[in-house]
Amino acid sequence: MATEEPDAGARGTSAPGGSARKQLLLRLDPTVHAALAKWAADDLRSVNAQIEVLLRRALVEAGRDPKPQPMRGRGRPPREG
Repeated sequence: MATEEPDAGARGTSAPGGSARKQLLLRLDPTVHAALAKWAADDLRSVNAQIEVLLRRALVEAGRDPKPQPMRGRGRPPREG
């Protein structure tokens, strides 16, 4: 039986682009997981990516779209001060 670290769900991990991704322990009914896994496979995604797509769609529909941070322009950042 595998053991988890006490606060494993609260940590973020480094992702491409320097942003942190939150880890989350999610308990699902096995039939819900099976349906998600089939849907994800049909869309050529992982189950994790499929859940994120569905959550993002739900946020947009609810008017709570998480806006991405604007990208910095090319070249060196301007000097401060």
